[in-house]
Amino acid sequence: MKFARHTRNEVEVNLTPLIDVVFLLLIFFMVSTTFTKDTQLSIDLPEASGAPGKLAERTLEISITRSGEFAINEVALINNQLKTLINALQKVSEGDNTLPLIITADSATPHQSVVTAMDAAGQLGFSHLSITTKNFREQN
Repeated sequence: MKFARHTRNEVEVNLTPLIDVVFLLLIFFMVSTTFTKDTQLSIDLPEASGAPGKLAERTLEISITRSGEFAINEVALINNQLKTLINALQKVSEGDNTLPLIITADSATPHQSVVTAMDAAGQLGFSHLSITTKNFREQN
């Protein structure tokens, strides 16, 4: 007995319509998308005037050496703790937190020491804060 052999037809997926749809979607999204930068930082630069500015009569300067030691107006503190720095700032400023405060640190100063000085100034309510750098020579 002979059985009839069924030939199987190969199943084909025609990708041409799928590619056409993908290209149409791509073109649609390219045309409908707007390219704008919403996150921008605006900076108000200072402008020079003909008259010289008035310098503050009294300023406070916190100096931080390479090893992280603090000094206020070139007077060294006994240790590097936050409480000591806060007490010294209160004593030197006599409670006047409107005085300009300058934090001067060496380029190799640990970042934590600068943050500690900023924290002390913030806890005492100083609002006029400047940060400068200076190369300190270590005394042996």
